[in-house]
Amino acid sequence: MLPRLLIPWLQTSRNRFFPSRLGSLRTLLIVLLGAAVCLAIAVVSRRVLGYFHAQDELGILLSLKILQMIWILLFALLTFSAMVTAVSTLYLSQDNETLLAAPLPPREIFAMRYLTTTVGTAWMVLVFSLPVFGAYGQVFAAGPLFWPLLLATLTMVAATASALAMLLTIAIIYLFPAKRTKDVVLYLSLCFGIFLYLIFRLIHPEELVNPDRFGQFIEYFGAISTPAGPWLPAGWAADLLAGYLLDRQIDPLLAGLLVTTPLVFYFLGELAMDRLFLAGFSKSQESFGGQRRFRPVRRLHHTAGWVMRKELRQFTRDSSQWSQLFMIAALVVVYLYNFKALPLDRSPLPTVYISNLIAFANIGLAGFLAASLATRFVYPAVGAEKGAFYLILGSPLSLGRFLWYKYLFYCLPFTLLTLLLTIASNQLLQISGPMWWISLFASLLITWTVLGMGIAFGSLFADFHSENRAAAMGPGAILFLFSAVLYEVLVLALGLSPTYRVVRASLRGLPVPAVDQFALFSWAVGTIAVSVALTLLLCRAGIRRLRG
Repeated sequence: MLPRLLIPWLQTSRNRFFPSRLGSLRTLLIVLLGAAVCLAIAVVSRRVLGYFHAQDELGILLSLKILQMIWILLFALLTFSAMVTAVSTLYLSQDNETLLAAPLPPREIFAMRYLTTTVGTAWMVLVFSLPVFGAYGQVFAAGPLFWPLLLATLTMVAATASALAMLLTIAIIYLFPAKRTKDVVLYLSLCFGIFLYLIFRLIHPEELVNPDRFGQFIEYFGAISTPAGPWLPAGWAADLLAGYLLDRQIDPLLAGLLVTTPLVFYFLGELAMDRLFLAGFSKSQESFGGQRRFRPVRRLHHTAGWVMRKELRQFTRDSSQWSQLFMIAALVVVYLYNFKALPLDRSPLPTVYISNLIAFANIGLAGFLAASLATRFVYPAVGAEKGAFYLILGSPLSLGRFLWYKYLFYCLPFTLLTLLLTIASNQLLQISGPMWWISLFASLLITWTVLGMGIAFGSLFADFHSENRAAAMGPGAILFLFSAVLYEVLVLALGLSPTYRVVRASLRGLPVPAVDQFALFSWAVGTIAVSVALTLLLCRAGIRRLRG
């Protein structure tokens, strides 16, 4: 029976990636861009690990400590993503009524949801983590047997994260009689915030860059040698691979834990499905209550006001959207904390040069964060209209103006977030002079352009039949993210040389040559022109696609 239950999901996945000849070309483009991104990640990881490995034993221990961090953060990301997805698949999916009315045991439904949730939440994370872990195999010369061990370890960790997430989801929805699903997602977000805080404190990243806090070197050496998270499956995976990288041996205890843990959580999830699912499903279907009074709507004199009001209502009513603000807040805190913990005073180069270099790299980090958030919030904004989009097509409001109002709605919060990240990080780095203004200009321009690209790609690949915004992010979302990152890399690559010359002259107290001023000005004007033209062309293509 399980293979039959998976047929609709397999057919839907095939149609999303290969809907037509044009879709096949789109999938090929995604594969090529993904391969390019994986290659870049592999090259950077290879050089960083090669630098650590070229040092003495301390460098090897530091590289293994980084491996532990990557595994723990990977496990946290997989668990949270699976918890959010499990709420939609187990309790809010449109085919639940059909499945529950069929003569199917709950365990069959749980197995089907478990497989689809695991594949849907883990495949992208695992694909882009392979270059990083592969770099460890190359640097440590682990040999061909390292790859099967790595794939098996990744599979076991992803299976454990999904099983644990589904078990927690079923238990939370059963224990908390929430009349609104957004309350359940709020509980999940709070659990993730606590989990993220515990993991962040467990890693102790400041110990990697601050040996002075230890009384003796042997204490520092022992601190970074201590395994992080020995009670987490991610810690077992890191220790298992670290043992193979160093000694070419597989610890049977760690291997056994990795194999049996997902089975244990899976069977506990099956048991919870049998005992708790129907009661939790009934609670999640309760009405919103009838205490709300209808009030006269305040007159808005402009169409933009109505669209903004609708977007705000839609955002606040979708618990999977606003609940992620907690995650974004935690991400901002960790982001800024990293700048505060940088050991700039122990750098072999002058602190002011290192600070300005990090400030320029921070443009890319802020831009990548904006692109990631735009993939989650902005890209599915058009498809979130669902059947109501045909009312918009029949209204006097043009599609161009409709997309413009959506752009303005997301522009303000993204602008504030970019300003917060850029200004706060510059303040922590003590940046002043030209780099302060260059970083602010480039960060805002990249953010605004990425928002426009998100609206355009969301129009080109709009999915009006998805159950939620997370389900609407298919191949088009991946293509948008790759395109946004490629645009960002090109902008920073072209601006690196003029920025370096202008900032270098300013730090030395010398007048900036006219040639360098003209080069920086040309880069700024050219970047603005290209960004505006790129956004307009993509949006026009999206409008034509929506009309067709």
